[in-house]
Amino acid sequence: MTRNTLALAIAASSLGLIAQSAHAGGFIEDSKASLTLRNFYINTDNRNGPASPSKQEEWGQGFMLNYSSGFTQGTVGFGVDALGLLGVRLDGGGKSGKAGVDRQPGTIFPLESDGSAVDEFSSLGMTAKAKISKTEFRYGTLQPKLPVVVYNDARLLPMTYEGGQVTSTDIDNLTLTGGQLTHTKGRNSTDWRSMSIAGANGSSASSRDSNKFYFAGGDYKASKNLTLSYYYGELDNFYKQNYLGLVHSLAVGTGTLKSDIRVFISDSDGKNGSASGRADGYVSSGYYGGNSLKGEVDNNVYSGMFTYSLGGHSIGAGYQTMTGDSDFPYLNRGDGEGTSTYLISDAQLLKFNRAGERTWIGRYAYDFAELGMPGLTFSVLYLNADNIDTKQGDKGEWERDIALGYVVPEGTFKGLGLAWKNAAMRSGLPATSTAGVPSQRDQDENRLIVSYTIPLL
Repeated sequence: MTRNTLALAIAASSLGLIAQSAHAGGFIEDSKASLTLRNFYINTDNRNGPASPSKQEEWGQGFMLNYSSGFTQGTVGFGVDALGLLGVRLDGGGKSGKAGVDRQPGTIFPLESDGSAVDEFSSLGMTAKAKISKTEFRYGTLQPKLPVVVYNDARLLPMTYEGGQVTSTDIDNLTLTGGQLTHTKGRNSTDWRSMSIAGANGSSASSRDSNKFYFAGGDYKASKNLTLSYYYGELDNFYKQNYLGLVHSLAVGTGTLKSDIRVFISDSDGKNGSASGRADGYVSSGYYGGNSLKGEVDNNVYSGMFTYSLGGHSIGAGYQTMTGDSDFPYLNRGDGEGTSTYLISDAQLLKFNRAGERTWIGRYAYDFAELGMPGLTFSVLYLNADNIDTKQGDKGEWERDIALGYVVPEGTFKGLGLAWKNAAMRSGLPATSTAGVPSQRDQDENRLIVSYTIPLL
């Protein structure tokens, strides 16, 4: 309540300054508002493990109201944004964890105390903003999409973060971003929570978290076809992470070859870097064998994705390898709600981010506009991994994703989107937890999504 009140107070202060300005035309004239409707169905079939087979099946209707004001005129311009979210249950799929039930909720709706899905859930996010030249300051509800922190929008409603952020494009060809996040609200939740990493979080009293995540970095467009990136992220008392990236496009024949190189260097921070801190629960998931530094963040990622596009076709191949004893660390609420990473291996079901893991990636996509059917797209993605470090030796896993989508390109229903996403995943890891060995159940999954955005302003 206190944090929401503070955000509203700052927004109200901005509005007060706007009211005092005799030339506040930009605030109104440049305002934009839209309502996005998303109908989302998901069916996840767990193919092994406890109560095999068991399914999570849910269906809901989401409403996302986005309002973004312009800025008042003057040297410093002020404005305010708002994000209203509402999810309505159409089918909750039984009760989570109830014996003998082959359909369970828990992926797109919050749960009642008895394990059933709620009828509806909603939240309101406010963001105050100010702008000087080409530098913008924002405080309140944020949805960052950076290499070191990526918000997730893969369910009925998106997740959000709370904090402050500054973005500047005052220097030509250079975009600089920095800030601090304090809390996160999950994609199927209405409450703000602190942040953590896999291994230290969960519902038990021994779980540990932090409300300080610092980030900074930039993207430099060195030439028309080359962009270089550097970012830094730090979750207080857990990890420090450096990211280096390169994206390059090269004309090859009548097509284009895109190279996407990504490197992450992650080390311990604060309590995670001390034996006493790790003993207190500030630990990372991973496999440490006889290493006395069990639970300490120690992970490097080296990856590259190369995609050749010609006409409506694009074909890509990539490789990613993990070194170090820990899994790849990233912000995680620890309550089963998904978060995203900037790994090239972040797929529909898996992230392929385990200690020692090596992943080969193949992707094909086609845009049917080349055949006179604009708006229709198809893609297939395959990832195969090995060398996952466990007490029982190296393990492997694979995933295959298929996506078919259509967006109405013109006419009365212009922008109406239809999508089908299918995924299959099989893992060599056990379906139930074993000491020194992570668990992973085999899964098949289908998602059906209908979306439409209505401009209001």
